[in-house]
Amino acid sequence: MSKKLSRRQFLTYTLGGTAGFLASGMLFPMVRFAIDPVLKKGDSGGFVETTMTEAELTNSPKAVQFTVHVKDGWYEPPKGETKTAWVYKDNNGKVVALSPICKHLGCTVNWNSNPQFKNEFFCPCHFGRYYKDGTNVPGTPPAKPLDKYKTQIKNGRLLIGPLEKV
Repeated sequence: MSKKLSRRQFLTYTLGGTAGFLASGMLFPMVRFAIDPVLKKGDSGGFVETTMTEAELTNSPKAVQFTVHVKDGWYEPPKGETKTAWVYKDNNGKVVALSPICKHLGCTVNWNSNPQFKNEFFCPCHFGRYYKDGTNVPGTPPAKPLDKYKTQIKNGRLLIGPLEKV
């Protein structure tokens, strides 16, 4: 039993195949453009040297700025991105670096900025409060503690690394 292909079926298959081939040729670059940033590997997140020396570290948090190289998809600022951390030495002599970003709505927290809440980090947006170690004060808006950066001391200088994974 032999089934013959009509001219109409041949033309339908040929035009459909050609249209599919051309469509895939047009769609592939668009799909690649959309998912390309996801496929690229990010930076290893190494440590960045700050201007603060080990001798300047005290048990009272101080703000220190540092610049990190950022590449987010196609966005890459030429001078890097400036970030801030609250840095101090705890009672055991360990260096602690906390992110100043409130876990409630992303506002910036400050140390000892509200006279009503002494020796605490305070977020002015919605009265979020954190203890010195970065844990949130119960009954205040933030539900999570402040993020902590990894730290190192090298050649007498403070180095700040990526955020610690909790």
